Amino acid sequence: MAASRHRSLRRTATVATALAAVALTAGLTTGCEAVDKALDCVRTADAIADSVTELQQAVENTSDPTQWEESLDSIDKNLDRIGDQTDNTDVNQAVDDLGKAVDNVRTSVENGDETPDLSPVTDAAGELTKVCTP
Repeated sequence: MAASRHRSLRRTATVATALAAVALTAGLTTGCEAVDKALDCVRTADAIADSVTELQQAVENTSDPTQWEESLDSIDKNLDRIGDQTDNTDVNQAVDDLGKAVDNVRTSVENGDETPDLSPVTDAAGELTKVCTP
């Protein structure tokens, strides 16, 4: 179980690194629209990586669902902030998809799941790399 969580943390870090690389490459090789899209993705990746890591650590380090809820609330706040920072429809769609994944985890926790499946959240965060690929 711990190995799975560590893979999820590595996946989140990999997503953030890939998005940063895309942003730098896009800035050098494409027009303004691609640069704007890449910058939106970098902001998204940074907030998402922090939020997903926070949730994974909360689930790994405590069996207290109230702390999990606090992490889920934090992700929701980051998603709201990200939505306010971008006008890119692809990024907004990825943010919406991640919000739905967070809602599903929240429902699972509220229904008493002692080991919520976080893979939908990490998978949704991974979808951001597809959105950011020029």
